[in-house]
Amino acid sequence: MKKIKWFIILILIVGAVGAGFWFKKDILKMSEGFETSVDKIQNIDVGSVVSETSRKVLTADPLNVGGKSNSVTLLKSKIIEETNNQRITNGLPALKENVLLYNAAAAKANDMFTSQYFEHISPTGVDPGTLVLTYGYEYIITGENLILGNFKSEAEMVQDWMNSPGHRANILNASYAEIGVSVIKGIYKGETVWIAVQEFGLPLSVCAEPDQDLKNQIEINQSQLGQLAENLDERKSQIDGVGKNSSYYNDMVDAYNEKVAEYNSLAGKLKSQVQNYNKQANYFNDCVAAAQGE
Repeated sequence: MKKIKWFIILILIVGAVGAGFWFKKDILKMSEGFETSVDKIQNIDVGSVVSETSRKVLTADPLNVGGKSNSVTLLKSKIIEETNNQRITNGLPALKENVLLYNAAAAKANDMFTSQYFEHISPTGVDPGTLVLTYGYEYIITGENLILGNFKSEAEMVQDWMNSPGHRANILNASYAEIGVSVIKGIYKGETVWIAVQEFGLPLSVCAEPDQDLKNQIEINQSQLGQLAENLDERKSQIDGVGKNSSYYNDMVDAYNEKVAEYNSLAGKLKSQVQNYNKQANYFNDCVAAAQGE
């Protein structure tokens, strides 16, 4: 899974934050590099936030075990119980049933009977990760087990999965915390069979995401800072135009420096906000990586 990334570029307020543009009374005291500095300010990226929530999806080849039709009734609750027995036997915590994962599993089982396919990806291109997201399950890691055939009991079904390395790995994956199961009897390619679907997951909520309100405020302040930089540029041009002998010169320089003070104050606030957001983003990245065993 592509690593979760929150890119905050901390190239903040080159030159302007440290020294500011303080020019009193004498325009000749302005830095010769003023035009270059303003150009840097206008083109600076003070917090380009890119969110690509990384997700991991684990599957194994669908398992068709065949078998003769019988009158046995299979229950999802028993499949979950047998699945958790396997986890507990192997030193892992039991999985909690999640209604969103159940809804996704039920939709998958019904769709396979309706469209007569037995694959993780539907004929319309819906993969397991997209499926659980469609039913509202935001995840860090998810997995899907499929089985088709006739069984004497739920224990036999789960044991068939356990006998398959890929399905066993899903059942015993220590990262999962939740499960949804659907088991349906129907006609598949002319035969009466059971299809069962296990949807496993670790919800995104286990890792604290960076503060969205803070991100929004960073973007607002970034925009305001750009506007202030443009205003400073315009004022500099006006000061250059009147010359220092103009009766308006000193007032224009004073007004310019007031805007510089406003700029520097906002730049300092923005820098602090970005640093705070970066700490949150790094914590989130570390949490997700650990959850995925990376």
